[in-house]
Amino acid sequence: MDTHVQNFRFRTAFWVALLVILSENLNHTVWGVNGDDLRDWAYESAGMEGDGWNMVQKKGNQFVVDDQPFYVNGFNTYWLMVFAVDASTRGKVSEVFKQAASVGMTVCRTWAFNDGQWRALQKSPSVYDEDVFKALDFVVSEAKKYKIRLILSLTNNWDAYGGKPQYVKWGKAAGLNLTSDDDFFSHPTLRSYYKAHVKTVLNRINTLTNVTYKDDPTIFAWELMNEPRCTSNPSGDILQEWIEEMAVYVKSIDPKHLVEIGLEGFYGPSTPNKVQFNPNTYAQQVGTDFVRNHQVLGVDFASVHIYADSWISQSISDTHISFTKSWMQAHIDDAENYLGMPVLFSEFGVSSKDQGYNSSFRDTLISTVYKTILDSTRKGGSGGGSLLWQLFPEGTDYMDDGYAVVLSKSPSTSDIISLHSKRLAAFNSLCSWKCRWGCKKHASEEMHQHDDL
Repeated sequence: MDTHVQNFRFRTAFWVALLVILSENLNHTVWGVNGDDLRDWAYESAGMEGDGWNMVQKKGNQFVVDDQPFYVNGFNTYWLMVFAVDASTRGKVSEVFKQAASVGMTVCRTWAFNDGQWRALQKSPSVYDEDVFKALDFVVSEAKKYKIRLILSLTNNWDAYGGKPQYVKWGKAAGLNLTSDDDFFSHPTLRSYYKAHVKTVLNRINTLTNVTYKDDPTIFAWELMNEPRCTSNPSGDILQEWIEEMAVYVKSIDPKHLVEIGLEGFYGPSTPNKVQFNPNTYAQQVGTDFVRNHQVLGVDFASVHIYADSWISQSISDTHISFTKSWMQAHIDDAENYLGMPVLFSEFGVSSKDQGYNSSFRDTLISTVYKTILDSTRKGGSGGGSLLWQLFPEGTDYMDDGYAVVLSKSPSTSDIISLHSKRLAAFNSLCSWKCRWGCKKHASEEMHQHDDL
């Protein structure tokens, strides 16, 4: 690339980042320009409105797009496919994407499975409902319209939407001698059922875009399973073998996309010095092992969930905040020092059903997660981002598990989310050229000069 072009692009990125910082502090009109207009112009100048839509990749301990850092502010909405089946509820999919995009969120995690349930995608092993698959096509297509990438989970540890208990039911119906839901991980026939589902989803040609899923940059990553546990084998050996087989299998079909496991982040037998960070003693007995599991060939980044109100106590307290800080920092440190990969805090939130809950506490928890991410971001660290559990549009209260955030009803929360998105966007914009010139340290030092970042 021509040196003059490189210098021009670097200067542009620097001034764009500076304008974004200025716009955050500009709460009135200056020279006929207000903060929102200035920020919008800055984003457009940075190419954030461009047509480039390439795969997310991993480079060292960072996510990158086009070799530029991609730190994530995102969300979960697990039921998108099911809502997209029916014309009467399909609009809610578009609505949640539109609202997320309005506050700068860039990644959504959702289910690419519904096993043997109401509106099942997979009605029985390798038997699919085409209408439901077309609904998933719509979700993928619609996400791209709003420049939101998807993490697609391929099955569940729990019985919601079928998951491993449904695979075991299918196995029993086929005459297999199965004694536990954990047989899902070890029985060769059940493994073959799961692998057949993986193959079908990854090779799906979207009926709306004509793009095969495994070739679509809209998909950020594949998740092997939501919150896998194998409590019948606390040593972790059975789950480890399953992860080793399935991560490589996914990569054999689709080497382009990132792969993650879907773990909650509990420390296990391989790191006895780390179990002190677990929320309780039971966590080290569920057959998972954060460090060991993520050293598997084919796994590109780590996943961690944060549920102090479920794991520690259902009564709101400051203990939840201190746990969140230490839990996150331990995993960021391990991702940097032992794994050499990004870590995504792919579920976090607090339930409105908790004793003592109030929206102010929720805002404090969200801000704590975001600040911890930013502390890592400033250093070019492994804290790759976070996904709020969960974002809902209006009129979907009947799906709320207590954790739903409706932006239109939560202005303070919406402001916190929006500000975090702008900070990450500004960092990505500035760092994209600083890092290209090998000046990550200098870029970080400049970021430290701005408290807003």
